Amino acid sequence: MYHCFRLTKGMDLKKEIEDYAINNKISGVVLSSVGCLSKLAIRLADGVTVMEDEQAYEIVSVMGTLSKDGVHLHISASDSEGKTIGGHLKNGCIVNTTAEIVILEINDQEFSREYDELTGYEELVIRRIG
Repeated sequence: MYHCFRLTKGMDLKKEIEDYAINNKISGVVLSSVGCLSKLAIRLADGVTVMEDEQAYEIVSVMGTLSKDGVHLHISASDSEGKTIGGHLKNGCIVNTTAEIVILEINDQEFSREYDELTGYEELVIRRIG
């Protein structure tokens, strides 16, 4: 099953995708996301540093997993010079004019998130249904 929706100016990209997944109890993936941001908020690859920047960004991609317990999303975005940066999507990525989201719900598996002592994070757990 596919879920398609559009976010508008001022909405928080991660919060809206996560709320949608939780409210609809979706186990799935983000297939596509295009649009633009007025503020970018990402965690960088060191797992600690959060970068925030307020300027125009084009969403190049958003990908990740969705569960009833939350989401794990990464984003790539390009600035006005075409330079691209990416990382772990954080709350605070604000939509400028639009963000078009397409989600694929996976119906024969249930995704959840459970604490993993090895990583220190809530990690994806996949269970087959039926």
